[in-house]
Amino acid sequence: QVQLVESGGGLVQAGGSLRLSCAASGLPFSISPMAWFRQAPGKERVFVAAISNGGRYTYYADSVKGRFTISRDNAEKTVSLQMNSLQFEDTAVYYCAAKRGGITSRSGDEYSYWGQGTQVTVSS
Repeated sequence: QVQLVESGGGLVQAGGSLRLSCAASGLPFSISPMAWFRQAPGKERVFVAAISNGGRYTYYADSVKGRFTISRDNAEKTVSLQMNSLQFEDTAVYYCAAKRGGITSRSGDEYSYWGQGTQVTVSS
């Protein structure tokens, strides 16, 4: 059974930082592209960042480029999202997602496994 468990969310002031982590189990992590998505209240879920299975390639939404960094540790089966210079608009539930191999994607439809989500709230 595949499990993705996010942690690290919370309340932070604008301009602050948070680091999200996602621990994976039950899947061949080293061949699984991973990604973070987020969903703000009343809005659709959107792509935030993705990382290739080996960690060599990373992709970001324009809204977070230069502020967020995605990374992974295949030995520990974890993927992280370092979020700096947080803005009120970053407030959302953040979801970790895993893809069944293949190339990295920005489309949520291509990710088969999802975590429960972790709330990030940025106060202005």
